[in-house]
Amino acid sequence: MSNEELHEEEELDLASLPDDELVQQMHDDLYDGLKEEIEEGTHILLERGWGPVKVMNEALVAGMTIVGIDFRDGILFVPEVLLAANAMKGGMAILRPLLAATGAPPVGTAVIGTVKGDIHDIGKNLVTMMWEGAGMEVFDLGINNPVENYLEALEKHKPDILGMSALLTTTMPYMKVVVEELDKRGIRDNYIVLVGGAPLNEEFGKAVGADAYCRDAAVAVETAKELIAARRAASVEQPIAVAA
Repeated sequence: MSNEELHEEEELDLASLPDDELVQQMHDDLYDGLKEEIEEGTHILLERGWGPVKVMNEALVAGMTIVGIDFRDGILFVPEVLLAANAMKGGMAILRPLLAATGAPPVGTAVIGTVKGDIHDIGKNLVTMMWEGAGMEVFDLGINNPVENYLEALEKHKPDILGMSALLTTTMPYMKVVVEELDKRGIRDNYIVLVGGAPLNEEFGKAVGADAYCRDAAVAVETAKELIAARRAASVEQPIAVAA
């Protein structure tokens, strides 16, 4: 690309673009982690009469879906995805109060935290950002969470998903402690339990009683969407089956 073309690209006036080109440009800007441009594009679409749900789905979530696919396929890496997710958060900060005012339900809700004894959070933070980028509402408990923290958050937020992360082999077994406590209280089936972290695998996920093991943030998004959709579909079908 010539210096002249670079200059023209830098001088791009987002407000001059028609809606479809602006949305495409926002997808590109998300991919490049350009937070200020995403915030500007979000404002422009709202000023043009777009509803907050439409802006979120078509400009932001669709753009982050591309980021997630390329992360899954090894085209993008953690630093780039963190930048993209940060840009997404800029747009969502503008939309969130507007979405709340419309009463539009999120794609799903989740509570997530690193387990007791473990202070690693990069993977957890990435999952949180990617879930938010997919239109979910996420309550991040941070690191070093005993079972009481999870129980309190589940009671308070009543999420679809409980996500647990661990990076140390010594803290991995604590996930089972949490699931067993949910079982004891008779609330295990109220939540989709997802686990992740570098030393985990699918077999371990089954052993601790999780619904699924997610090897990375992109898989966590796909898995969350699939399991939430399946659960909601089942809940809709259930009354029909009872009535019959």
